[in-house]
Amino acid sequence: MMYPDPQERRPHAERVAAWEHALPAFITHAKQFAPAYGRLLADVEATSINSLAALASLPITRKSALINEQKQQPPFGGYAALAAGQAARLFASPGPINEPQGTTEDFWRMSRALAAAGFVAGDIVHNCFSYHFTPGGFMLDSGARALGCAVFPGGVGQTELQVAAMRDLGATAYTGTPSFLKIILEKADELGVSLPKLTKAVVTGEALPGSLRQWFTDRGITVRQCYATADLGLIAYETTPSAGMVLDENIIVELVKPGSGEWVAEGEVGEVVVTSFNRDYPLIRFATGDLSAFHPDASPCGRTNRVIKGWMGRADQTAKIKGMFVHPEQIHAIVKRHPEIQHARLVVDRADDFDVMTLQIETTESSPTLQQAVADTMRDITKLRGEVQLCPPQSLARDGKVIDDIRKFE
Repeated sequence: MMYPDPQERRPHAERVAAWEHALPAFITHAKQFAPAYGRLLADVEATSINSLAALASLPITRKSALINEQKQQPPFGGYAALAAGQAARLFASPGPINEPQGTTEDFWRMSRALAAAGFVAGDIVHNCFSYHFTPGGFMLDSGARALGCAVFPGGVGQTELQVAAMRDLGATAYTGTPSFLKIILEKADELGVSLPKLTKAVVTGEALPGSLRQWFTDRGITVRQCYATADLGLIAYETTPSAGMVLDENIIVELVKPGSGEWVAEGEVGEVVVTSFNRDYPLIRFATGDLSAFHPDASPCGRTNRVIKGWMGRADQTAKIKGMFVHPEQIHAIVKRHPEIQHARLVVDRADDFDVMTLQIETTESSPTLQQAVADTMRDITKLRGEVQLCPPQSLARDGKVIDDIRKFE
């Protein structure tokens, strides 16, 4: 794919007509090759799904369904249209959820977001998403390589080595979480290392507060955000700060009332539901659990697809922390490993532009040994570090919340 892409600037009515023309064949393919959709849509005549309104009549697919079906029918629960041995790579994300990578170039379509941020052939991209277990590293890697960029697979951690690699290889661009970019740049300052070639970045996995964006801007780094998931790939991407995120061309996005499949009224906040025209992994009306709203204005950059306001919270209690999803089920799993815990609540907050999580546990014990053991279990299950706070019995609220996300973003 070459950018700028004419598809991004076509009349929106033309875009919708193309989606509606493609839907019957796509539904037919999903029913034939993805057994889960063969069951779910057994009574649906594919040729009748020829409009967005008709698409909205189909059932929602939720992550919880993927998790449950994958337990019964590993590895993909019947939602993929290819066998595990046909995939280019296989991943296991927290949940746990297994995901395939198909064999097409730029499988997750990330190149569109990178191109909108000014990434071009010849850039040297320092990629600080993990290449282990989850597809994050490969998602940005494949997008950058599709544009003709060279990629350094930095992953996470080892900040001194990250700084040295950026300096020695002449990194011109960064991909990763915004907080880790800040950590690297602060380490460079500490070491007295200059990184003058680093001028652009695409970040995701965390919020980008205006104060942190300005901090990067003051250092000569233009930062843009994108919104993507391991299962769906790119959903939306930023072209102009504070103007929302433009939706990707290869998906249909609906905003529905949480807990239902009904569209919200124009301008209202709803759950992001995506249909991805991915023949290897044909997810239909897949509920992300994220909340957003359509922006009333078109993008000032000239792209004509609809614009969403970005991430506006979760429709459920799942929280995205440092780029990783943490589910209520994982908190329950921690409690099960430690019978000393009577009740637990994970509080998610931000401090100095970084996500922090604290597991509050009710227990009659006040042992530092228990505190450390629970912290180790939390890291083992969620793959994230967090603090553990010991609380007396009956001191935590009984309001149904397992994860209390109190982060506020400017």
